[in-house]
Amino acid sequence: MYVFAHIFRTHNTSWTNMVSRSVEEKNLNVRRRAAFRFSLIIPAHNEQDYLPALLDSVEIARLHYKGGSNAIEVIVANNASTDRTAEIASARGCLLVHEEKRVIAAVRNAGAAASQGEILTFIDADSRIHPNTFNAIDRAILNNRVIAGATGVSMERVSLGIVMAYMVMVPLTWATGMDTGVVFCRRSDFVAIGGYNEQKLFAEDVDFLWRLRHLGGPRGQKLTRVTSIKAVTSMRKFDQHGDWHYFSLIAYALYGMCFSSKRVEEFAKKYWYDDRNRDKG
Repeated sequence: MYVFAHIFRTHNTSWTNMVSRSVEEKNLNVRRRAAFRFSLIIPAHNEQDYLPALLDSVEIARLHYKGGSNAIEVIVANNASTDRTAEIASARGCLLVHEEKRVIAAVRNAGAAASQGEILTFIDADSRIHPNTFNAIDRAILNNRVIAGATGVSMERVSLGIVMAYMVMVPLTWATGMDTGVVFCRRSDFVAIGGYNEQKLFAEDVDFLWRLRHLGGPRGQKLTRVTSIKAVTSMRKFDQHGDWHYFSLIAYALYGMCFSSKRVEEFAKKYWYDDRNRDKG
């Protein structure tokens, strides 16, 4: 999604006040005393097939954290799931939050609104995190020159098509410091930028890090990539659409943005939100 970053930022120029209001409406109060060092927020729509493996990896990482496992809360933001996602999250002791709006940015914000951690971390449900995740992020965020960051990801499987798609994203990652995987920031900075932009149906993570990057600039802060603790991400979109589909995806999205914003919205809803286009759960 990084290849679309510049173009996405040209749309929805009135997002700033709308997003700030959205976060305020969800009662995210930075001034309250943090009860945890970390909040890990997992947006989840029909993720019964992937969530258990992620939670297994999270439990291992919590046990490895030098500050103690009780310093980390795990929040599953259930997004109108019709499967056992909520049941699994509750059974595993996660804080369960419900968000009906089918926009991933809104789901991330809902999880953040319920959180009580000093550091907010976000990971997609079809992932697994590294055992040393919280220790490494803790070290990174203690550096006052770091505004936020991400761990990056390793692929669940590889092929020539997947590697070529990955290589398309590498230059922008190197140039901007933006990455994917476990994304993290301080609670105060999350609130300062108004959280995730709920006007975006996709690439909300790119937009989020871009705004944090600009927030930190005047302070002499920048984004960081903690690639020693990469998360493992599933290849479910490639499994479903084919290992070379990313290039046709780019072409379609660019065409739509140049000639029809409505077409972009229709495309986004079909590709990212239509359950018929999910291979599992």
